[in-house]
Amino acid sequence: MAIKTIFFDIGGVLLTNGFDRHQRQRVLTSLGVDVAAYDARHEDANYYWERGLENVHWYFNQTLFYEPRNFTFEDVWTKVKAEQKLIDNTAIDVLKKLSASRRYGLATLNNESRELNAYRLDTFGLREHFDFFICSAYVNEMKPAPKIYREAIEVSGRMPEECAFIDDKLENAEAATRRGMHGIHYTSPDQLEAELRALGVVL
Repeated sequence: MAIKTIFFDIGGVLLTNGFDRHQRQRVLTSLGVDVAAYDARHEDANYYWERGLENVHWYFNQTLFYEPRNFTFEDVWTKVKAEQKLIDNTAIDVLKKLSASRRYGLATLNNESRELNAYRLDTFGLREHFDFFICSAYVNEMKPAPKIYREAIEVSGRMPEECAFIDDKLENAEAATRRGMHGIHYTSPDQLEAELRALGVVL
């Protein structure tokens, strides 16, 4: 069955991660924050933030502003936004080729907070290339849980075997394959193009 819809992860495929361990360390160190103390609070708070169950202000109130600080939320958020970049081996040109061809439905399928997701889509012009967006913050679940793939397939209106999914994390690509999609473990633009062509995708 021919591929009709192609889902892209964002962090590690198109852009940097949103706010990973290394990014947190840079931001927190620049603000003079005890990274270990922050990390002790991060995991529980992030569970709710990246699933869209709480907002960014709640998250930073849990992890930073539970005590007085000599900086503001805006100071933190400005630094977080500055961490967002295209990765060196970005697949953005592959995405642009697919978008220009108008042969396929294109969508995101990513784990991200609502606020960072919106910022990244707007800042890097991603909205113009995608038809719809499946984000952990929108569906209250994260990859590699089966629910997020099921919802992505249902929203696409396609059969699982008509969908390809691209992710830089092997476990997420494998989880998509278990749901009947064609999971692609992303390593480079050339590798991605080769794997898409092997599925019959025209580039």
